[in-house]
Amino acid sequence: MGQAEEAALKAGRMLRENQDKCIEVAYKGAIDIVTNFDQRSQELIFQHLSSVYPDHGFIAEEDLCEEKAGGFRWIIDPIDGTTNYAHGIPAYCVSIALERDGEVILGVVFDPSREEMFTAVKGGKAFLNGKRIRVSKAEVLGRSLLATGFPYDIWESDVDNIRHCSRFLKKAQDIRRCGSAALDLCYVACGRYDGFWEMKLKPWDVAAGGLIVESAGGRVSDFSGQQFSIYRPECLASNGLIHSEMIDVLQKGQEEYSRIRE
Repeated sequence: MGQAEEAALKAGRMLRENQDKCIEVAYKGAIDIVTNFDQRSQELIFQHLSSVYPDHGFIAEEDLCEEKAGGFRWIIDPIDGTTNYAHGIPAYCVSIALERDGEVILGVVFDPSREEMFTAVKGGKAFLNGKRIRVSKAEVLGRSLLATGFPYDIWESDVDNIRHCSRFLKKAQDIRRCGSAALDLCYVACGRYDGFWEMKLKPWDVAAGGLIVESAGGRVSDFSGQQFSIYRPECLASNGLIHSEMIDVLQKGQEEYSRIRE
């Protein structure tokens, strides 16, 4: 855990120090951006961890994929919330997870704007700056604050999360859209949010945060309630108490999306 936290701190503080400086922005898609600081953050993390663990593999958002035979692989998002970062909005983080033989065993998410470090180890508890955190106790969806996000192909695809969002707006207390799935998951873990859902996510978006939610006593699944995988595009996370209600809402939306695909 210590090395992952150190790498996240190093990268996160570099990001905070440079947010008000000239940021170079390039487009990976119509609205999917990358900055020069995504690349610098990723390189800092990779250099730190690869020097300590030369036998470990790596996969990261900005075109890093290095496989090794030992069964360990680091999963890195150098800036989760790049659009926020590029616009000067202090809602972004560094996310680092460690996978062993396909199972996530360690998760670290560092929010440099608030100096908040979320951590968890498989089979253990979840922590925020060293203090144990737990999911909320909200028992009904109507009293629950949710979070979500929208996919980068929203301009091109009709499967866009808008139908799910409109349904939840009629069922939940309210919805927030932070712009960082990793932070959304950590906020579920510490009880700030009661639930979160999003589609078309990547492993680096959810690997660390998903483990942190589970370690805080929450539940993570796909939209139908089946076992969660960081390699599948659906993520539903909650305090566990409202999970079934959230699945019911999502299934109605999924039926609509299925009709669109036909």
